[in-house]
Amino acid sequence: MKPLEGKVALVTGSGRGIGEAIAHKLADAGAKIVVNDLDSGPAADVVRAIQQQGGEALSCAGNVVDTDVCEKLVTTAVDGLGGLDIIVNNAGYTWDNVIQKMDDEQWQAILDVHLKAPFQILRAASEFIRASAKRERAEGREVFRKVVNISSISGLYGNAGQVNYSAAKAGIVGLTRALSKEWGRYRVNVNCVAFGLIETRLAQALGKEKASIRIGSHDIPVGIQAENLALINSIIPLGRAGTPQEAAGAVYLFCIPESNYISGQVITAGGGIRT
Repeated sequence: MKPLEGKVALVTGSGRGIGEAIAHKLADAGAKIVVNDLDSGPAADVVRAIQQQGGEALSCAGNVVDTDVCEKLVTTAVDGLGGLDIIVNNAGYTWDNVIQKMDDEQWQAILDVHLKAPFQILRAASEFIRASAKRERAEGREVFRKVVNISSISGLYGNAGQVNYSAAKAGIVGLTRALSKEWGRYRVNVNCVAFGLIETRLAQALGKEKASIRIGSHDIPVGIQAENLALINSIIPLGRAGTPQEAAGAVYLFCIPESNYISGQVITAGGGIRT
């Protein structure tokens, strides 16, 4: 039997990159997956790929900053797949600038996607989780559920040009530790993975053509100057950036039954880097 057989997992931002790798990792372990992405196309592609491998998945596209989308994600899991056992708050992006050039919109947008959205999703899931825990306790069963929030080494140590992102990712650590104390009585393990440099479109080397992502009405530049990327790689003890699959492996550790007595913790998946 697979370790996550019969479990239902909600993974935000799972149409691409790390989120896609997490969705596949959990599906390979037997979980049914709610796939979320800002765009419906990538989400549908991941659903099809999981189904082609014999797994079960549903798409729920939309912006996690929208309260209605957060509630729909939970409903899709509970009504569409029969429950909700694992929540991975992965969706997000960076919108960098030094503080004197950062306006209120840029500041708030990053706090919204990295901190407000996870709060809204967890709040939306709370009634199902509390009711399920009460029923299981009355039946004499101990069932563990998992929340894995995603932070960053920027949230642990700060990073120049990322006051918004660093603040949001530090905030998710606080949310994780507080919720682990609130939800321990419901047998929910709430933990956090802080990523270092991972090979995604947000961390690609910049070429002659500047890359960007479309968020609302904004085209937000992404990528890292090649010389800066080389410098970062040189200070990673393992000597290179991580792959999305390696990042997904760190999340997986907090989802399996072997982590049932681990809660309120933060691990760094960064190849040993400390900045």
